[in-house]
Amino acid sequence: MKLLRKVIILLLVLAMLAVGVLFALQNKEPVALDLLVYTFAPHSLALWVLAAFALGGVAGMLASSVVILKLRTSRANTNRQLQRANTELDRLRTAGLSSGD
Repeated sequence: MKLLRKVIILLLVLAMLAVGVLFALQNKEPVALDLLVYTFAPHSLALWVLAAFALGGVAGMLASSVVILKLRTSRANTNRQLQRANTELDRLRTAGLSSGD
């Protein structure tokens, strides 16, 4: 099953790479990018679109990593509370048994 997953991922990556190359080959027109305060030199349209796609992916990963970090911290705190509660419960159980009940 792991081999099949790796093969499917590899095929998807190769397909995306092929689509990116075909997109770059079809969009060679130079376009200047104007960001109100700065104008970049003209480069191919494909470069600008693929760069925006890559920057969006990186920004999405950074944003999701912040959420994942918060969730992991919360889970660790909850696990510590559970461990303390289990320790307390075990202590109370053994205390009840040793009192002669």
